[in-house]
Amino acid sequence: MSRRTVLLLPGQGAQRERMAAGLYEAVPEFAAPMDSFLAALGPEGAQLREEWLRPAPNPSLDDALVSQPLLFGVGYALGRCVTALSGHAPDVLLGHSVGELAAAALAGVFSPEDAAQVMAARRTALAGRTGGGMLAVGAAVADVEPLLTPGAAVAAVNGPRQTVLAGPSDALARTSERLAAAGMVVRALRSGHAFHSPSLAGAAETYARALSHVPLRAPEGALLSTRTARWLRAEEATDPAFWAGQLALPVLYWPALRALLDGTPDGPGTGLVLLDASADRSLSAPARRHPSVRSGASVVVPLLAGPAGGDDPGTLGEALDVLASHRVRTSPHVRTRAAQATAS
Repeated sequence: MSRRTVLLLPGQGAQRERMAAGLYEAVPEFAAPMDSFLAALGPEGAQLREEWLRPAPNPSLDDALVSQPLLFGVGYALGRCVTALSGHAPDVLLGHSVGELAAAALAGVFSPEDAAQVMAARRTALAGRTGGGMLAVGAAVADVEPLLTPGAAVAAVNGPRQTVLAGPSDALARTSERLAAAGMVVRALRSGHAFHSPSLAGAAETYARALSHVPLRAPEGALLSTRTARWLRAEEATDPAFWAGQLALPVLYWPALRALLDGTPDGPGTGLVLLDASADRSLSAPARRHPSVRSGASVVVPLLAGPAGGDDPGTLGEALDVLASHRVRTSPHVRTRAAQATAS
């Protein structure tokens, strides 16, 4: 019995210097869609490529006008790459923040040709709206909410005890002091914008007007939305306000992923293959503690080299081997090429 594959696509805060650059240099099935996206951005695409491939430290990746289109492009190219090399499109797409836009492109909600317009419009909507930020808190939402100061809001629920806050910088500073005094671990994320909070309501309205000129279609595959924590509906997919409103509304990542895992049958080989496309392995971290993964019914498979080291082609090759072992058809010559790239 084949396990269902779920592609997890990252959002703001998960960007890393040269993420997936190893694939860009060694795997044509990744490089081709990435180059197409960058070319469609015009002169800005060339600048984005330069920023992407610059070694660490690279503070420009903290700028959402750089990180947002880069996260989209890498996520979209990884999805196309995995599909091409395995011969099997992921059964479920689940994206965090801008990762959900990459999932929408992979699901055919908008065309690859329109992807650049979608991201350029997002960039325009965000321009001039700095002065905010985001905080990651190692605590449950119910414990964090009573300590919020005016202006700070819950921006994402990433795990049972992984909450992200967003808002103006001064409001976050006051909230951070309260949380630290309560013994909570607080960490600033790489963002100069208050994503998924009321601070970006104006940006969402601007973005909706721009998206009204982009043809939108019902998804061709299963997309589990982290805006609603349920399956994307055709009427939502074709509504510009649905995608634009995401900027000012919280990301329900863990509720969506938990519901997917909760509905998985027990027993070996009956669960999910969770393909983590994040360079920091953050998307799969909460899943590793879920009973479905701990029992072995579901498995977590990284697609990119992690913070501890390794290389992208080798990690992708290992992921393809895992997919093959779970009866997901893969291309042997690709695994061979990935191994050759690793050795070179």
